[in-house]
Amino acid sequence: MRIRAALVEVPGGPFGVQELELEAPRADEMLVRITAAGICHTDLSMRRMWPPQRLPMVFGHEGAGVVEAVGDAVSGFVPGDTVCLTYRSCGGCAQCAVGEPAYCEDAGALNAGGCRPDGSSPLSRTDGAPVHGNFFGQSAFASHCLTTESNTVKIPADIPAAVAAPLGCGVQTGVGTVRTVLCPSPGATLAVFGAGGVGLSAVMAAVADDCTVIAVDPIAARRSLAMELGASAVIDPTTEDDVAAALRDLTHGGPRYAIDTTGKPAVVSQAIGALRKRGTLALVGIGTAQFDTLPVLTKGLTLRGVTEGDAVPAKAIPELIDLYRQGRLPLEKLITEFPFTDIEAAAEAAATGRVVKPVLVGPAADGPDNG
Repeated sequence: MRIRAALVEVPGGPFGVQELELEAPRADEMLVRITAAGICHTDLSMRRMWPPQRLPMVFGHEGAGVVEAVGDAVSGFVPGDTVCLTYRSCGGCAQCAVGEPAYCEDAGALNAGGCRPDGSSPLSRTDGAPVHGNFFGQSAFASHCLTTESNTVKIPADIPAAVAAPLGCGVQTGVGTVRTVLCPSPGATLAVFGAGGVGLSAVMAAVADDCTVIAVDPIAARRSLAMELGASAVIDPTTEDDVAAALRDLTHGGPRYAIDTTGKPAVVSQAIGALRKRGTLALVGIGTAQFDTLPVLTKGLTLRGVTEGDAVPAKAIPELIDLYRQGRLPLEKLITEFPFTDIEAAAEAAATGRVVKPVLVGPAADGPDNG
């Protein structure tokens, strides 16, 4: 069938909306009409780092939409189901078997291979030239995509598509890091470094769990939003001479927990310096951070890497929806909607920090008729 998708042609190149061909779903696949897709910093960093031999490529891994067709082997979904898309896992490896699909042993091939596990791609140009896809088992920067049961979660039809889209990655990462990984007790202190979509999702989760939260971010609008969402204090790292000392003062000795969403060496060092003894730092941001190990040793700190908030999406996404309905996860305050055709402008707004969570809406309405 003929679809529209945002194609990256060269490493670091722009998203260009083009018409492509998408194969019919195989037995284990579903065809989803995308109604909204969040832009995550992973999409932006991957288009810079993506191997040239796996281009052109369709990214996008925070899709929401409606199932239009299912393969013969699909049993849990039917056409018309409203769904949220997330990361893919194999379901059969040792990590999946113990309920930790975020650490699936085949995660790299399933989510970042640029193709199906067998090496094929369902996408091609209208002249038949191959196009890479299957990003996080979806490639949601498109009017339609193929997914599998492992990375698709049925959701209520009345949840706004722009709210549903980020649940499958950024929101479940931030909330899961607090509620599944750190599990702070009410009254515990938490410092969040980086008040983007993941960081502010963590702020909301910690506030909902009655924690004292301090957000650290150089952008004034994001600090203001963190306060609006319930943070007890915020710090501007561009004007504070010693961020770690400021955090220790605010929390009477240092926070018990910290989350780094930046992956930047200086920021990780600030988090380590701020934590009180026996504190825990959750590392969520992608980077090449270097830090002094001495304070880690002398304070007995725990450093914990986190992927997707350790979320089991089929369980986590309905829980996020419940929090949203209760008003404890006001995601609409993070979201700025953009037409799908303005994807490059949305990406630039995300990269510069002008918006927290850009969400592309209505891509299917801009696409051609099925053919």
